[in-house]
Amino acid sequence: MGIARAQDEESERREFEDFRKTLVALAATERSKENDDFKGLMSSHIADLDLQQDKLVCVTSGVSFLGLALVNRLLLRGYSVRILVDNQEDVEKLREMQVSGEMMMACNNKISVVIAKQTEIQGLMEAFDGCRGVFHTSAFVDPSGISGYAKSMAEIEVKASENVMKACARTSSVRNCVLTSSLLACIWRDSSQHDLPLLVNHDSWSNEALCMEKKLWFALGKLKAEKVAWKIAEEMSLKLTTICPGLITGPQFSHRNPTATIAYLKGAQEMYAKGLLATVDVIRLAEAHVAVFEAMNKTAFGRYICFDRIIARDEEAEKLASEVGIPPNRICGNSLEFIPTHFELSNKKLNNLMSRTIRNWHGQS
Repeated sequence: MGIARAQDEESERREFEDFRKTLVALAATERSKENDDFKGLMSSHIADLDLQQDKLVCVTSGVSFLGLALVNRLLLRGYSVRILVDNQEDVEKLREMQVSGEMMMACNNKISVVIAKQTEIQGLMEAFDGCRGVFHTSAFVDPSGISGYAKSMAEIEVKASENVMKACARTSSVRNCVLTSSLLACIWRDSSQHDLPLLVNHDSWSNEALCMEKKLWFALGKLKAEKVAWKIAEEMSLKLTTICPGLITGPQFSHRNPTATIAYLKGAQEMYAKGLLATVDVIRLAEAHVAVFEAMNKTAFGRYICFDRIIARDEEAEKLASEVGIPPNRICGNSLEFIPTHFELSNKKLNNLMSRTIRNWHGQS
């Protein structure tokens, strides 16, 4: 009997020990699961914060015709936008735009405004701090209030481009920059060259000396500003893309963007005769900026020509002249002297990128 009782006690002791071990193992599993859940929650929270930071971008000259369209497009894509302006007067303009409905009221909590001079690199760095991307729309008006674009403005634009690029490169949060250049930085080439390609695309560059000779100050400013941007991007390892748009059009474009419109059309007769006078709607251009920016970590690189219409017939030229408020012969008059050479504009590179990007946008909606 004593032996049987001892065996029973030993069996109970082993069962109890096994049960205790099982409880310990279960408790360890639960603790591990709780830790994993906590880590998962924290990772999710950190990912959300990273996503919010990834969605913060800065737009220079956000009160301009293009700047405003770009800000609205970015808001529609879910970005938070920091608008850089030069002075308090521009801040008041933004308030008026919000009241008038030109800027998306529903996204006010995603809009912030900062005043910084594009002549001061330190101020630009402070404005860009925390932003993952910068859109330098390089939209300028004549500081003296005179219609047109003077040679001095070209130098101002070049210096601003240099400062913005340096500030982007020195701001640790900024990963990508998109610069708005111009189609004019591509088309004013020396036609006296016998081997000049008839195709004008993203690899084409205007001739600086020719722009100087013809006093095409707007083209010169865009050309030199883009060149200095690429130089700094290469030297300081800044990830940069540039967009070269035709004449920017849209609702009341000549009234809302008079300086750039009039300046762009200097030399319009020659552009028209050679098949190089092109326009782009401001909404399409804003979409192009966002599409290129979003593809910069994948396939986007280099320069992109952007236009959606080539002015090819007299009636189209006359309509454009009417919209701008200039005589038709400023565009389609005296064109016979330029007829011998007709060029072909290509925006194939941008069209391919945008067709893929817009399909992705539709797939996300």
